[in-house]
Amino acid sequence: MSHDRGYRIAPRRVSFTWHDTPLHWIPDEPTATHVINVLHLLLPAGERWFVKVFKEALPLVRDEALLKDVKGFMGQEATHSVQHAYVLDHLAEQGLDTSPYTRHVDFLFDVLLGERPPFGLPVTDREWLRFRLSVIAATEQFTAVLGDWVLQAEGLDHAGSDPVMLDLLRWHGAEEVEHRSVAFDMYEHCGGELPGRYARRVLGMAITAPVLMYLWTWGTDYLLRRDPRLAGRGRYSLREYNRAVAKGLLPPLRELGSAVPRYLRRTYHPSQEGSLRRAVDYLATSPAARAAAGAMGRAAIS
Repeated sequence: MSHDRGYRIAPRRVSFTWHDTPLHWIPDEPTATHVINVLHLLLPAGERWFVKVFKEALPLVRDEALLKDVKGFMGQEATHSVQHAYVLDHLAEQGLDTSPYTRHVDFLFDVLLGERPPFGLPVTDREWLRFRLSVIAATEQFTAVLGDWVLQAEGLDHAGSDPVMLDLLRWHGAEEVEHRSVAFDMYEHCGGELPGRYARRVLGMAITAPVLMYLWTWGTDYLLRRDPRLAGRGRYSLREYNRAVAKGLLPPLRELGSAVPRYLRRTYHPSQEGSLRRAVDYLATSPAARAAAGAMGRAAIS
């Protein structure tokens, strides 16, 4: 296990104000806007589920440093879940109702990936828990890659993106890079003996990658079709996605795809992903984190 010893992972208080954020927060770029908006559809339920599964697995952790990391990870993910849920309220206020889609997402996490195996699958509780930990580790591979991408995505600045949304994405992305190794270390620690542990890591990715791709495509199409400003004319297309990639507004699919074979290397560890220094530097300057810290300081003084 090689998570960053001595580096403390802890949740940060943040504060975002959404009332001035336009529906198309990347001006004149509905596709790029809504591809990224899918995050808000998936993360509130997804990150609540991460916390729930980790809570179930806590009694299996026999390493003090890992236990501290895991508790810090759980605090960060719970905060992410709440902040992205606020954006859904903001979208609804602007006439874009996301609840028909998020109901499916809730079903995925609460029922298909809930505490008990679905459809009466003959899987032991311990094995089911290990499988769900492998899904979280695979998902966190993508969040680390996306987090590192958004920290460097100057195209979003050049396009005049809404600064509050950009700060949300970069604060979240930086914390994903900061805790990039925790879910993997947790899985390796609780995942049993080899070769079963490695086989389940492969299975976790084999299921997670296509499901995420499907949810993302469906989510983007859902948002574009129901966007009140597009009056039913919005459709998702790969051509539009690639046009946004060329402007530096979205990550290249090749970059996301190459994260999979890396993850499947037997010697792989997520500490190889992204730059911890870049993440920590952003977190020190994030307007939302600084505003919340300032508010706490003022409350302490008064």
